Amino acid sequence: MTTSTSSVVLDDELLRRLEKQAIELPSWAFGNSGTRFKVFSTPGTPRDPFEKIADAAQVNRLTGLAPSVALHIPWDLVDDFDGLRAHAEDLGVSLGTVNSNTFQDDDYRFGALTHEDPKIRQKAVDHHFACIDVMDATGSRDLKIWLADGSNYPGQADLRGRQDRLNESLQKIYARLSDDQRLVLEYKFFEPAFYHTDVPDWGTSYAQVATLGDRALVCLDTGHHAPGTNIEFIVMQLLRLGRLGSFDFNSRFYADDDLIVGAADPFQLFRILFEVVRGGGYANPDVAFMLDQCHNVENKILGQIRSVLNVQEMTARALLVDQGSLRAAQVSGDVLAANAVFMDAFYTDVRPALAQWRETRGLPADPTAAYLSSGYQARIEAERVGGAPAGWGA
Repeated sequence: MTTSTSSVVLDDELLRRLEKQAIELPSWAFGNSGTRFKVFSTPGTPRDPFEKIADAAQVNRLTGLAPSVALHIPWDLVDDFDGLRAHAEDLGVSLGTVNSNTFQDDDYRFGALTHEDPKIRQKAVDHHFACIDVMDATGSRDLKIWLADGSNYPGQADLRGRQDRLNESLQKIYARLSDDQRLVLEYKFFEPAFYHTDVPDWGTSYAQVATLGDRALVCLDTGHHAPGTNIEFIVMQLLRLGRLGSFDFNSRFYADDDLIVGAADPFQLFRILFEVVRGGGYANPDVAFMLDQCHNVENKILGQIRSVLNVQEMTARALLVDQGSLRAAQVSGDVLAANAVFMDAFYTDVRPALAQWRETRGLPADPTAAYLSSGYQARIEAERVGGAPAGWGA
């Protein structure tokens, strides 16, 4: 087994496979964000969705990896979605997943799609209908739902009743989708509800979407798991069941930290991407890759550049795994040989080869250096004076 990092020349077939990689960027990553204690403001922060799209387009221009941008409603509401769509296309990107928001309205204090009051449940359903209208205008395929619904104290809520009401609400939303649109249900095991969350894990999300139809799938946020969870096993299982619809990539050291993907545990990211490749989820249009991150103390555009490069690098390493040798070692029960095949791929330094690959495609070998020398940051800091910077809730 290799004991130190080695570099490699990537063969033509692997490079062709890398050509197919696409990682959707979240519009909210370009706004001011932070912790529950403090949100730091930075110069040049976008003031509206048009400026968010412009910043996202810089990431794609320099990396070739981020051809679409996810929207969040109501944060990204505009009067003219046809205009926003045209603006994105002029900048070389498209509008992607539409994310709903039922966690910032006082009416949703005790739940949204699960609320005891049918009027409040219908209000939450109607919000998702409005999101579908945005999808129709932007050409988006996926409606992604994350719910803050849950309870803080034993006895506070009827746990089973809430699951029944959730399914009833999701049935209404799913029925509104067109035949080429999908519903993707995210999960999170805690926060802001601490005793129970209505969709706390992949199994609950799967149980709910399985009753809806083939176009209802699970979104796996890599930060939404308890410490020590074997996330690659969940990836395998959802691919095996045909219900993995999308990823929200990020890193966490403790809980839902929303840090740069691959920052906390690059080996975990590698293991996840290996199971994606192994299970047929890579370059599969039915399995969408997206970032879901906040950039509180680092430059937002540079943070997104680093993030998509991290995903690409670990994807390349996952594609390097010699699956024939790995399988032979597994079948023969050679534990150490199997692990050596795995670790050799992980320890291979693909960065020089990827830099060369970018240059052959007219992209900068070092996207970070290219951004720093582009003058774009200085320009937006000078131009974006006045108005309200975008952030959580805007």
